Amino acid sequence: MTRIRNSWELFKVSWGVLRSDKTLAAIPAISAVVSLVALAGFGGLFYALGIDTGSEKEGTEAIDAIGYVIAAVAYVVFAFITVYFQSALVAGANERLEGGDATVGKSLGAAGGKLHRILPWALVTATVSFIISQIERQGWIGQIVGNLLGMAWNVLTFLTIPIIMLEDVGPIAALKRSGTLFKKTWGENLVAQAGFGLFGFLLFLPAIAVGALGIATGNDVVAGVAIGIAVAWVAVVMVVLSALSGIYRTALYRYAVDGSVPPAFAGADLSGAFAPRRGGRFN
Repeated sequence: MTRIRNSWELFKVSWGVLRSDKTLAAIPAISAVVSLVALAGFGGLFYALGIDTGSEKEGTEAIDAIGYVIAAVAYVVFAFITVYFQSALVAGANERLEGGDATVGKSLGAAGGKLHRILPWALVTATVSFIISQIERQGWIGQIVGNLLGMAWNVLTFLTIPIIMLEDVGPIAALKRSGTLFKKTWGENLVAQAGFGLFGFLLFLPAIAVGALGIATGNDVVAGVAIGIAVAWVAVVMVVLSALSGIYRTALYRYAVDGSVPPAFAGADLSGAFAPRRGGRFN
């Protein structure tokens, strides 16, 4: 119960930081828009290729090869978009946690200054994501193994982006560093991360309820409006949770490295996630 309570306190404090600087929420919102534009672009490209060559049998193998190349490029592009905007969010969150005034332009500029670090990490994450997706396609056993590998990867790399942004190191060094911090700081305290997932699930419930009630009326207009409201709510929740995760992740990194609670988290029991060992500084 203590860890769940600590997670709730961290969630509330992260929300307080976000409320005091709403520009942090603009970064994941922009990321979502850019991702949708990229999705439309690649979707249109695939569609166009299908229209131009659908009636021709001789070029099928060549088109398949082109399709694989485009898919690989899409993997990297989406990975880069995700990593770039997460990096910008970390930069903005760190600025805010230090008492500064974070702006979207400044945060994006900070991420832009680390492109030589961000792009290689995007290539790594794209490769790992592709491998895991291929494993998940191998029946139900593959799905289980893939899900476990995905969870392990997410845990291992939880602090990688803050390390890349704030320590200015490459992807391999950042991955090793993240693993070291994981060994020192997390352990059984992964319950705190699960708490954020639980809070997210609870925030999605109103959207599910509104959508279900709208459909239950049997009125197409009411159902359409209800579904629209539900989709909008889900979009807002996803943006807010992404911003909260960036704030939480950055503060956790700073505490793990500096051993001090950032000013914005001074009122929270962050030490619960980093209880000292008998023979060492961290769990």
